[in-house]
Amino acid sequence: MRVIDVREAGYAAAARALRRDTLQDNPRVEAIVREIVEDVKTRGDVALLELGRRFDSPDLNTIEVDRNLWDEAEKRIPDTLKEALRRSALNIAAFHDKQLKTSWLDAQPDKITGQLLRALDKVGVYVPGGTAAYPSTVLMTAIPARVAGVREIVVCTPAAKNGSVPDLVLFACKLAGVHRVFAVGGAQAVAALAFGTDTIPAVDKVVGPGNVYVNIAKKALWGIVDIDMLAGPSEVCVVADAGANPKFAAMDLLTQAEHDVECAAYLITDSPELAKATLAEIEAQLKVLPRAGILREALDAHGAVLIAEDLDQAIDLANVCAPEHLALMVRNPMGCLGSIRNAGAILMGDYAPQTLGDYMAGPSHTLPTSGTARFASPLHVDTFIKKSSFIYYTAAALEQVSGSLIAFARAEGFDAHAEAVVVRSGEAE
Repeated sequence: MRVIDVREAGYAAAARALRRDTLQDNPRVEAIVREIVEDVKTRGDVALLELGRRFDSPDLNTIEVDRNLWDEAEKRIPDTLKEALRRSALNIAAFHDKQLKTSWLDAQPDKITGQLLRALDKVGVYVPGGTAAYPSTVLMTAIPARVAGVREIVVCTPAAKNGSVPDLVLFACKLAGVHRVFAVGGAQAVAALAFGTDTIPAVDKVVGPGNVYVNIAKKALWGIVDIDMLAGPSEVCVVADAGANPKFAAMDLLTQAEHDVECAAYLITDSPELAKATLAEIEAQLKVLPRAGILREALDAHGAVLIAEDLDQAIDLANVCAPEHLALMVRNPMGCLGSIRNAGAILMGDYAPQTLGDYMAGPSHTLPTSGTARFASPLHVDTFIKKSSFIYYTAAALEQVSGSLIAFARAEGFDAHAEAVVVRSGEAE
């Protein structure tokens, strides 16, 4: 990992080290995605089966996972693991229940304005797969949709090499209230959810993380279908003071970096001693962790240790980073919370590891990445809500503002707008 002493390199150099390019601007991948999208749009299920056999499983012979297979999958899962997923599901539902809002209106004697909140009708959840199973992604995306009141939730996930969908994913779908599951992955899954096929319904929104092909497909199809965000690769920023435990800091950095070689990990501290001890702990862990190759490549390419002048500067640099995960390993995390402006999820204190946020605490782990926490939020209940405004005026209420309306419309050159008010003038009793 690079080590940057802000006192020597300067603030600007430190800020540059914390900025990341997104992976969504890739002309080669964009060209491939365009071909896949057009193929699915034109040939539907036939294209999905051919692409699935090419990219996921040569044995793929059906798109939808039969509901009976969900029940069989549940029987094969150990009770302790099922209990862990149930506990996670309850926490996720409880957290997102608190986010629910209601429609409202402002009623006055001669006019009413207000807002209607309505859940989306159909949502598609993309769950990465292939070489691994991600039941946590199912729970963290589908449960907020269910809490919001979405009528139909469907999941697309790549088939394993044998053509099946992992047992844990199917059990998570059952817990989360998913209605249908399709063994379809990659850009073709996003296209199928956007356009619909004979088997897969067209949805209103596609949510969930994915690789660069999935994200570019989401980007390309936005407008035909809504999307949550372009999420990934994962990233973590640990802000630690001199009292932090270097082993805790090291493990939280490694937790996110082990996902992929494109993941990023940053440590910002006002303690050179803590920085040195954390780096030593990382090296010790790299000798024993199974994914050490991925970890070292990610840390070498996208990792940095910044030694700040003081804790205030460390927090300021964390806001510049605007990370997906921000760990506040400081002695008074609540005292620092008010200074955090940009972060997807904030893990506070020594005993809130990244693992807790990823699996169990309740907030969704689908979070803004690549600095987009400057303007974006985690997936939440409002991700699945749309809002409509409504207006009611009596004739007398319209008469009170008619002069202003007519002047406004004519100033913008819209005479029909003005006349729509003129023809109603004089109607008040």
